[in-house]
Amino acid sequence: MDPSQFVDNVREDNRTALSRLGSSKSLYADTAGEMESAPVLRAAADSEFHARETFAEWADGEDNDAAEEAFATTADEEGDHYGQVTGQLDGDHEPDETPAIHEYLRGIDGTAGRAGAFVGRTIAAEKSKEQLVGFFVGQADTSGAQLFRDLGDDVDAQLERGRELLGEVCETDDEWARAGEAAGDAIQTAYDEYTEQLESMGVNPKPVC
Repeated sequence: MDPSQFVDNVREDNRTALSRLGSSKSLYADTAGEMESAPVLRAAADSEFHARETFAEWADGEDNDAAEEAFATTADEEGDHYGQVTGQLDGDHEPDETPAIHEYLRGIDGTAGRAGAFVGRTIAAEKSKEQLVGFFVGQADTSGAQLFRDLGDDVDAQLERGRELLGEVCETDDEWARAGEAAGDAIQTAYDEYTEQLESMGVNPKPVC
């Protein structure tokens, strides 16, 4: 399996979930319908905080040197992202409960599974960053839009890091299969939480906005 083909397969296999995670309803779900700058920033800060915690935990418990480096680098990036987003809130942020995707990620054992789930989470994060940019463009907030464009560039770098890591740690068909399963499960976990949040608000999650 080629790492780039792996990413293409993950996108194709999860096309519907990713499309809906990339809709405007995703931010609506994340903010419980509070589509104002401060709630949107708080939701973004929650995501960055929990990503930092997840990848730092993975790095601390990883025996594979390449994986440890990839996860530690990403944890540092997510910590920097968290600082930048909370800076827009004047540092006023208390992290909310752990999102379902990070509960799932923290329960994964094995480097191949983590590498695959890392890619799945990163592909889902691309959709989130696109929605954040779009929100702040719509608010005519150029600094907010540029912040999330910049963070989106880091997500692009994380995806490339994930490709490289897959090439390092997946050697057998079983390892590639485990990585693919974990990538899909990460995206599906995020989608299931999105669906549950919208349904609890009386909103149909299926039509794409």
